[in-house]
Amino acid sequence: MERQIRRRRAADPAPLEAAGLHPLLARVYRNRGAASAEELGLDLKSLLPPTRLTGAEEAAVLLAEALAARQRILVVGDFDADGATSTALAVSTLRAFGAVDVDYLVPNRFDYGYGLTPEIVDLAAQRAPDLIITVDNGISSIEGVAAARARGIRTLVTDHHLAGAELPAAEVIVNPNQPDCAFPSKALAGVGVIFYVMMALRAELRRRDWFGARGIIEPNLGQALDLVALGTVADVVPLDRNNRILVDAGLKRIRAGRARPGIAALLEVAGRAAHSVVASDLGFAAGPRLNAAGRLDDMSIGIECLLSADAGNARRIAGELHQLNQDRRAIEQGMQQQALTMLESLDLDEAGPPMAVTLYEPDWHQGVIGILASRVKDRLHRPTIAFANADDAGREIKGSARSIPGIHIRDVLDAVATRHPGLISKFGGHAMAAGLSLPRERYTDFNTAFVEEVARHAGAVDLQAVVESDGELRPADFDLDTAATLRFAGPWGQHFPEPVFDGHFRMVSQRLVGERHLKLVLALPDSDTVVDAIAFNIDPAQWPDESVTTVRAAYRLDVNEFRGQRSVQLVIELLERAP
Repeated sequence: MERQIRRRRAADPAPLEAAGLHPLLARVYRNRGAASAEELGLDLKSLLPPTRLTGAEEAAVLLAEALAARQRILVVGDFDADGATSTALAVSTLRAFGAVDVDYLVPNRFDYGYGLTPEIVDLAAQRAPDLIITVDNGISSIEGVAAARARGIRTLVTDHHLAGAELPAAEVIVNPNQPDCAFPSKALAGVGVIFYVMMALRAELRRRDWFGARGIIEPNLGQALDLVALGTVADVVPLDRNNRILVDAGLKRIRAGRARPGIAALLEVAGRAAHSVVASDLGFAAGPRLNAAGRLDDMSIGIECLLSADAGNARRIAGELHQLNQDRRAIEQGMQQQALTMLESLDLDEAGPPMAVTLYEPDWHQGVIGILASRVKDRLHRPTIAFANADDAGREIKGSARSIPGIHIRDVLDAVATRHPGLISKFGGHAMAAGLSLPRERYTDFNTAFVEEVARHAGAVDLQAVVESDGELRPADFDLDTAATLRFAGPWGQHFPEPVFDGHFRMVSQRLVGERHLKLVLALPDSDTVVDAIAFNIDPAQWPDESVTTVRAAYRLDVNEFRGQRSVQLVIELLERAP
């Protein structure tokens, strides 16, 4: 679907300018809802306290008693970057607090699926844990928690996914999205939730004089903030102020050279300089390499990278993760080609996209269908689910769903399950992403029900794909200082997007770089200002086009570093021929 440039509704930047902010930053921040300079403060002292998170203090007591009794603790994580960082944070922090026996278990997605299932409890029971802590999962693990209880194993559920009608009968649940939790930041990632639990535990251990009595130097939880930043950004949760405080602190730690060896190694193999890292480097460089382990192999590889205290070992594991990510890209390319062939049968150019899209190919890789769904969603601007066989017999299929703003995908699936009992075997997730399973023979029925339900939920949602712009820049703004100011003025991310501007330019030169990237030199009309630009993943059938002399572009003003030289570069989000 063709995207359109739409300028954000301009808000008065005067209050922020009066507080001393750069006029351009004042405009950008006001366009994102910031009304005062105080709202932009990212000092850790402004972080919401753990006492406001329902269950955190009860969890702290449970964990303090487990530490005092020298109990065996097992962390059960998820197989994505949020789950990996959550697991690494829980394990490393508990060990630093003096836990004598703490280990982790991450279900292999291909053998066990997601969450604390009864099968995972059976596997966990072989290690004879006294306490299981779930991280980034567990809120829907009704049967799994019951199975643990039946074996005499206590459970602490820490999660951030939306709760269903029934909650698991765990000893304690910590989840800002559980009923009756008044924690103001519902956007915490799984790694943010377990970080809050560890803050509450440290406070409880202080009250008990745990550290002093045992001669333990009280751990600095700031050392875990690089993990919190990586997991939060990689999980694409909304960057409300609380999450921005956490991410900003983690980024500052990385830039200062204090990242743990595993995160430093992930950035290194991705070609990112730690001293200038920003949130997008975590989301598009470190995160995908960490995720590749859970998508293609076993997330334990990624967790071991994050837990490694040795830089050489961390680099070795990061190299393995980099290769897995290369393999993932190759698999994804093939799946995308198959998906594009399927989409051609929809006559998209004539009729436009359907209200929602489902795609199914038995041989698609389970670990990559989420990325595929995201790519198709971006292309069509429609809720999309990609399915693959869940087992060799093909009796059940697994789907990964991605949505667009305004259509809550988990609510859609919940409505489908309510209207059509038995159609969906299980589901869970967020507003923008979800997972589900269903019998293979019900795929056609599900597709019909899903499209109908999306239509009900769409209502007044704008189904036009747009690139939102913060307006035009002055010629004087196209300089390195302004670009650097914007780059480090974040952290930018979900619900607090990186600034995008638009304007008309004269085409000075254009050439193809690689197979699908367009390198440009653009000039401002009626100006001597010339700037380099790059448009990624263009349509080679349309560009380069030597007949084009003037373009309208939506772009990000960025800093390009090449061979030690820094220069201004526009990263093109949308390129249009202009009359």
